[in-house]
Amino acid sequence: MEKKLFYPGKPFDFRKEVEYSEEGIVSKRVLDKKTGNVSLFAFDKGQRLSEHTAPFDAMVQVLEGKAEIIIDKVPNLLSEGESIIMPANIPHAVVAAEKFKMLLTMIKEAAD
Repeated sequence: MEKKLFYPGKPFDFRKEVEYSEEGIVSKRVLDKKTGNVSLFAFDKGQRLSEHTAPFDAMVQVLEGKAEIIIDKVPNLLSEGESIIMPANIPHAVVAAEKFKMLLTMIKEAAD
């Protein structure tokens, strides 16, 4: 049986649920459903997710630190408490301007 990291009905603080890894990126899946998923990340300074696209909109919420979110070659510097939506099928990348933690929410839309 798979061990759950997050339990419905039990409070938690996202910032305390993932630790930094030197020169690395750590991720934990919070929710994983057919309709979408929520993932928690911790990036060490300078770490990055290289430019890519996704078939669905995704929202980044910066929980701690600072990140550069690049969407269609346009850089956006986000700090703790700020969020941005990365549109579907548009190239985007994530760069840790300093150590930072983020919550990534992707909602999957049924094809028409």
